[in-house]
Amino acid sequence: MPERTLEQIDCWIFDLDNTLYPASCNLFAQVDQRITSFIAGHFNIAQDEARALQKRYFRDHGTTLRGLMVEHDIDPVPFLEYVHAIDVTPVSPSPELADALLRLPGRRLIYTNGSELHARNVTDRLGITHCFDGVFDIVAAGYVPKPDPRPYDQMVQRFAIAPGRACMVEDIARNLVPAHALGMATVWVSSDSEWSHPDRAAIGTGDHIDVVVQDLMAWLETVARPAA
Repeated sequence: MPERTLEQIDCWIFDLDNTLYPASCNLFAQVDQRITSFIAGHFNIAQDEARALQKRYFRDHGTTLRGLMVEHDIDPVPFLEYVHAIDVTPVSPSPELADALLRLPGRRLIYTNGSELHARNVTDRLGITHCFDGVFDIVAAGYVPKPDPRPYDQMVQRFAIAPGRACMVEDIARNLVPAHALGMATVWVSSDSEWSHPDRAAIGTGDHIDVVVQDLMAWLETVARPAA
């Protein structure tokens, strides 16, 4: 890891969706459809109109939920419960991932724009819930999504993280910008999704990314302690 050694990292912060499981599982397609259905039902409008609103809220506010809260004062609790009531069986249990995570030195945290319940459902399916020391979700963030820098600061305070001794792993490149600014090491799990790639027009050359990996498990094996 550039400019720091493994021994200097004592806090590993992982995004959840498309990071701890492969993007090919496509869980977000289910969430995406349920968001559309929620909007259609709440406003009593057609699905195509709801879809257009959903995408505008996402574009203007960072997440659809944030747009609904800012523009319509929507209660976030029933929204999160509804959109995360999905089938997680496309994700395969991974005892190998659990083993590699447990061999990382120091603490392991999840930082997600989803809910803690969603994180628990996914990590239970993977068989890795016991590997983590805490979850910082969208509720803990005051419903302010990544990559707004404010919840990153809140997470650092809540978990007493020393940013210079932390590493953040994330599939959406722009979400690593605030982590890099805080002094964290950053790892981008790349995929074929164009929206997850660095926006070079906005952030230059992507120098906020220390390491690019295509295979999370292969990378974890290079940084985890050897098996006993």
